[in-house]
Amino acid sequence: MKNVLICGLGAVGLTYAVKFKNNANLKILVDEERLARYLKNKPVFNGKIQEFEYILPDNKEFNADLIIIATKFQGLESAVKNIENFVTPNTRIISLLNGISSEEIIAKKYPQAAVLKSYFIGHSAVRSGSSVTQDGVGEIVLEYDSETINFLEECGINYSIPTDIDYALWLKFTMNIFSNQTSAILKMTFGELKQNKTFRETAKKIISEVKQIAEMKGIKNLENLEADALAALDRMCDEGKTSMHQDILAHRKTEVDMFAGEIIKLGKEFGILTPYNQVFYDLIKIEEENNEYSVHSC
Repeated sequence: MKNVLICGLGAVGLTYAVKFKNNANLKILVDEERLARYLKNKPVFNGKIQEFEYILPDNKEFNADLIIIATKFQGLESAVKNIENFVTPNTRIISLLNGISSEEIIAKKYPQAAVLKSYFIGHSAVRSGSSVTQDGVGEIVLEYDSETINFLEECGINYSIPTDIDYALWLKFTMNIFSNQTSAILKMTFGELKQNKTFRETAKKIISEVKQIAEMKGIKNLENLEADALAALDRMCDEGKTSMHQDILAHRKTEVDMFAGEIIKLGKEFGILTPYNQVFYDLIKIEEENNEYSVHSC
């Protein structure tokens, strides 16, 4: 493996673009609009301007050994379409999106490729425009694939292989459900969430909704989901802000459809009530509409 294609230069995508560029044949997939933007305002990581090789979706001369999709959920559809010319039967695809559905969406489009269940976990990165700050604490969590693991090691990329990748994905999803959405509505840092006793009790009720749905989806080992999810929150740095909190502050669209929206949809499918997630969904949609109004009225 040597050819790496990254789709998405947000906080996570830029973090890994910097890690891969000196150890692999790296290309950044962009459309014409993003190409012009990045050439005008070059990405900055931890205060240093970054130079990358960019590639457009219509290029037919680059076969990717590893594709990393690191867009927001609302960008997944275009990302799946834009990688078409670069996917071969030998391609591994890693989706570092939050949520539980991106791998299924990608695999449906590219059954010939190996779509590995995966996600990023670590201290939150701070994104402002084309600039990202991240302290280096983090890893790719993924299902076992020997070639991919060997390549990550060669490139100096931290990773871990859980004993149960499905449980691990739902654990990350659960934490995002109660921390991302609460922090977006209440504008709270990880530290403020951790110190708030009322939040922890509310989080347990939110986790209960997710757990009931996970059981219906056939996820195993859920007896420790609540404790594991709260423990994961406690490991986050106090001053960090969730990605959804940052999106609200920056007047960007959030990933609420991937979080509360997914839980509400699955709840209806399985006949499970999801009142906490319905409130999350409604309040964040109100916030998004207000942000859009504020931008247009300036």
